[in-house]
Amino acid sequence: MELLQLQYFRTVARLEHMTRAAQELRIAQPALSKTIARLEEHVGVPLFDRQSGRIRLNAFGRTFLHKVETALNLLEEAKREVAELAGLEQGSIRLVTSTMTSLVEPIREFLERHPNVDMQITHAASMDELAASIDSGEADIGFSVMPIDREGVEQSRVLGEELYLVVPRKHRLAGRSAVRLADAAGEPFIGYKEGFIFQDVNDALFRQAGISPRFVCRVDEPAAILSLVRAGLGVALFACINPNDPELVYLPIKRPVCRRDYWLVWPQRRYLSLAARKFIDFIGGYFAEENRKSGFFRGTDWRTMSAGEV
Repeated sequence: MELLQLQYFRTVARLEHMTRAAQELRIAQPALSKTIARLEEHVGVPLFDRQSGRIRLNAFGRTFLHKVETALNLLEEAKREVAELAGLEQGSIRLVTSTMTSLVEPIREFLERHPNVDMQITHAASMDELAASIDSGEADIGFSVMPIDREGVEQSRVLGEELYLVVPRKHRLAGRSAVRLADAAGEPFIGYKEGFIFQDVNDALFRQAGISPRFVCRVDEPAAILSLVRAGLGVALFACINPNDPELVYLPIKRPVCRRDYWLVWPQRRYLSLAARKFIDFIGGYFAEENRKSGFFRGTDWRTMSAGEV
């Protein structure tokens, strides 16, 4: 069994289409078909069901794919570790995040200090997607508004921010100094799409307040929420972007406590490059200073937690 066979198999299993896999791998389709056939002969069972020119990964193939992905990821980790020990590179960081808003400035500062680090960033719209990236080894570090509740994960709460009820300046609640979230029970709400990580956080706060908001619009862009509130379509839960906005009022919420925390997440037992380890320490220190200024986590330092401590 050859390493190339396993790499080819993983691509074919992902696409379930021999021609597209050959195009992605940049080899001739007949050569790819022969490689997969030799692999199946070596394994001793068919890994795909073939019918009318189409292929589908079967039960044998799914079991084999899980082990192949584990093996290939371990090999990639070994290559990175050896390269780091040999001084061949400064290291790489593969980050998966649910938001870039809070990360832009610290990433810029980190890369200014470490210009030779190779950073790759992907976006995850849901907690399942983010957790899967960490579990599979596709990402070294995650940055999320919710912790991951599973074994084998280290995580640190690094940043907190208050959420406000955002209303148009002429809204009936705009003149109040603070509100209860229940005060907006009958209002039309602007929110994120269902399953979006930020909406999961907001939904938990609505449940604490004992209300079921009526959503008139759901979006996946934070800026769109504020635009729709300005247009008078509804109100929203949102962090304070601009307290001096001439068209919006950010009302503090007395009850329940409305805030969201941001977490760094990484695997407990998998190898992390020196760059990734430095990034974890840097982000923790960067946001510790931000939290000190804002008053979040006052009197405590950011710290590492296992899943059972969350």
